Amino acid sequence: MSTSAGVYAGSNLQQIKAYLNLSMKFQVNGKPFQPQNDKGAVIAPISYNGSTYLPVRAMSKALGVAIEYDNKTNTIFLGEKGVGVSIADGFDSNFRTKDPQLTSYNGKDYKDVFFNNADGNRSSGFMLYPKGKYQKLYLQVAAVGEDIEEFFVQDSDTDAKLEIDTIDVSEGLITFEIDISGVETLFVHSNLKDGGSIFIPLTTSYYK
Repeated sequence: MSTSAGVYAGSNLQQIKAYLNLSMKFQVNGKPFQPQNDKGAVIAPISYNGSTYLPVRAMSKALGVAIEYDNKTNTIFLGEKGVGVSIADGFDSNFRTKDPQLTSYNGKDYKDVFFNNADGNRSSGFMLYPKGKYQKLYLQVAAVGEDIEEFFVQDSDTDAKLEIDTIDVSEGLITFEIDISGVETLFVHSNLKDGGSIFIPLTTSYYK
């Protein structure tokens, strides 16, 4: 008991007497919902002093709000982060380049980019792995030489297209703001015309 008390005191936990409310039911947008933990086990809300406490990870998933826990700072992050995280971290593609002749657009050198000039293959794509940690993806894209006739960002697990558009050369470098709450893996795809290229700066495209 003294060891347990020491652990509680050191971690700022306060012991209380509460109850698991096994009778409470949930509906999300008119449909039944059962809170579960990461392993799929059913979990119940807690009743304490006239208030009901819900499992934050399960509810964030139900409501489409990204969640992440930082055990170093003992902080739970809900929704968008305060600081963006570059998609360059862990990015892998044969068309990733730091060649100064390819990383510049409209006079600015972005240092690290995804640049695909088709080279006989009109289909261009790559994978991203947000792992459910982020609420939004801010993706910068430019068409070079020829308009991009189809561009889309797809949830690889559900095949749902989160963004679909065309990109004109005249638009310059544009930013797509895409809701990716709960998404583990993304596929970014474009169909290029002969003589056309796609330019995506990795340093200024980010998760948040």
